[in-house]
Amino acid sequence: MTEPRFWRVVDEAVLVEARLTPKSSLDGPEAGADGHLHLRARVRAAPEDGKANKALTAMLAKALGVPKSSVAVAAGHTSREKTLRIEGDPERIATVLSVLNSNCGCRF
Repeated sequence: MTEPRFWRVVDEAVLVEARLTPKSSLDGPEAGADGHLHLRARVRAAPEDGKANKALTAMLAKALGVPKSSVAVAAGHTSREKTLRIEGDPERIATVLSVLNSNCGCRF
């Protein structure tokens, strides 16, 4: 049986399901322990003119050790629920995401 997770590997990329909380008191991703399969991400940026999306992609790129240009919002540009596409080594990215998935509530 496969462990439930908030990402999936497609071609040479990884798709991550995320729930964004803009205008938060802090920046940081954390694994969702609320029963939903998504990465909860908090950013200080306001949800205007794409600022929160830009902060989200930059934060995730830094956390995963990939260039900012490798992370993009694939769906949900104006929604809190987003699908992010991460280009790069899918195995390495999945390993980092797996740590998040197994340690719900952790931050990096």
